[in-house]
Amino acid sequence: MKALLSLDRANILVSLVPTIRKLLQYRPQIRTNFQYRWPSPSSVDYFVGKGMNFFRIAFAMERISPSGLTGSFDATYLSGLKTIVSYVTSKGAYAALDPHNYLRFNGAVITDTSAFTTWWKNLANEFKSDSHVIFDLNNEPWGISGTDAASLMQAGINGVRSSGASQLILVEGTSWSGAWSWISAGNGDAFKSLNDPMGNTAIEMHQYLDSDGSGTSETCVSSTIGVERLTTATNWLKENNLKGFLGEIGGGSNDVCIAAIKGALCYLQQQGGTWIGTSPMFGSLYVVGCANVSKLSPSFPRLTFTGAAWWAAGPWWGTYFQSIEPPSGAAISRILPEALLPFV
Repeated sequence: MKALLSLDRANILVSLVPTIRKLLQYRPQIRTNFQYRWPSPSSVDYFVGKGMNFFRIAFAMERISPSGLTGSFDATYLSGLKTIVSYVTSKGAYAALDPHNYLRFNGAVITDTSAFTTWWKNLANEFKSDSHVIFDLNNEPWGISGTDAASLMQAGINGVRSSGASQLILVEGTSWSGAWSWISAGNGDAFKSLNDPMGNTAIEMHQYLDSDGSGTSETCVSSTIGVERLTTATNWLKENNLKGFLGEIGGGSNDVCIAAIKGALCYLQQQGGTWIGTSPMFGSLYVVGCANVSKLSPSFPRLTFTGAAWWAAGPWWGTYFQSIEPPSGAAISRILPEALLPFV
């Protein structure tokens, strides 16, 4: 398994306010009132040099589509996105396009499935020739039903495939796509029947280890909370013959959290390919230190190898406790060597 990475978006709002995941008022207009900064190539080099091979690159839909979901893309912003994506993939790593919008546009929940299909068709068309690009349809929907979230994700799948793109698609559910709340939030029933004609879609879930699962506290519930919060979702994936991807995980730089993180990552590896990294090109599943894990047969389906993306890295995080942005992110000294690099 390769340790993966969630790279900060070109959007100062979330960089300045790490608790945006749980803010009750989402204000995307702030996105356009501040400058932004794309991730640094030197940071990509740092992580690739450590053996990491996946970068989730978040960006704002309002910036790339200033005239609306069906309008033309902003040429400057699209160029910036293409530049960092191309840099990542030129290193042999994978880049996930992550519109970090919570299924909202200009402050309103997206309800027009046709427009969402068009938006994804147009964006996928810009990246379909790069086999190392992944399409993460929208970050952490909230405040809507699981059925509505699934409907929009299906619309996004339709858009990507109508462009001719065949790469991996990641879909996310309501209630911030939490693994621990996947069933109770209504995602379990709603996401069973998603249809991808390419058969190359995985369910992206996020999981934090503090008391409310928001990722805003350095204190983890226990050293086993990672496994406990992933178990129900794992069983659901197996029962429905679906693949999962842990798109965000995080915790504090302390013994309890590190044990919980390592336990969660080992648990993912022990599930026989239920949780994926992206493709067999990522290498062997086996990692020293995880019990009951064996190498998989070369004939195993392409959505095979386990992986997870750490939240977060990127410019402007400052002293945020989960930042592994080099050279001095707050989580560099312990989380990186103790909890993540053992899985590379």
